[in-house]
Amino acid sequence: MIIVTGGAGFVGGNLIRGLNRRGLTDILVVDDMTDGTKFVNLVDCRIADYEDKDAFGEKLSKRGLPGQVTAVLHQGACTETTEWDGRFMLDQNFAFSRELLHRCAERRVPFIYASSAAVYGAGPEFNETPDCERPLNVYGYSKLLFDQYVRRHGDIGSQVVGLRYFNVYGPGEAHKGAMASVVWHFNEQLKKTGEVRLFKGSGGYEAGEQRRDFVFVDDIVEVVLYFLEHPGQSGIFNAGTGRAHTFNEVARAVIGWHGRGDITYVDFPEHLADRYQSFTRADLSRLRSAGCPVQFRDVDQGVGATLDVINT
Repeated sequence: MIIVTGGAGFVGGNLIRGLNRRGLTDILVVDDMTDGTKFVNLVDCRIADYEDKDAFGEKLSKRGLPGQVTAVLHQGACTETTEWDGRFMLDQNFAFSRELLHRCAERRVPFIYASSAAVYGAGPEFNETPDCERPLNVYGYSKLLFDQYVRRHGDIGSQVVGLRYFNVYGPGEAHKGAMASVVWHFNEQLKKTGEVRLFKGSGGYEAGEQRRDFVFVDDIVEVVLYFLEHPGQSGIFNAGTGRAHTFNEVARAVIGWHGRGDITYVDFPEHLADRYQSFTRADLSRLRSAGCPVQFRDVDQGVGATLDVINT
């Protein structure tokens, strides 16, 4: 059995569909379904069982992993980059992950988990070394803290992989609200108002020219599955395209799919002035050195694939 934490979430739901495409259905989903709207991410998935996150955590601390587990794909986390309750964030994103790591160590079970490009903060370099790690918020720090813990304690006799997701977008984001990708927000804005709203200039960038590494969720799924299928590979790796696209380019891709729409620039929020990533671009050297062959879609391809699904 494969355990997928956060399995009813955005990346988790898409990951389960990726497992299903490979004929794998013996899957235990662990999640918090307080937000019942997330059920839509599991409707077309084939799974063996579901367990509430808190109930699972209690069993984990008392008895460890279920006896039949073959891998843990840990996608569950609090992803609210605007959340400043550090105690809550570290409990959700560090303490629970630490417990899972040690329980996998007891059984020599492969452990593949979601880290984040938020560990890099404002950059300007984005490779998996400590001198590049400067998070701008407590979410990024919670992810970095666990990466640091893995560096110290990750030699457990079996595979441990941390994947630093860059700006992931695709189908299955509706429940994320403000934390959904700009692709999702641009699409919703255009349908409701006929225009897409971008920030004016910030961080030395002109209006809408802030650049990020936008990565389509199915490509992230393929990276996770590559490591699942290559248990000899361990480490912390970037998971992005290696390319930086402007928000203007993303907006134009959404407008192009709809065949209509305008761009409007709005004032940059003051509260984000020192906490905003105006530029990200994954260094893929380590990922490629691990043999991962995934060819990442560009923005036009990924946006088109996303809107084909969410607008039907």
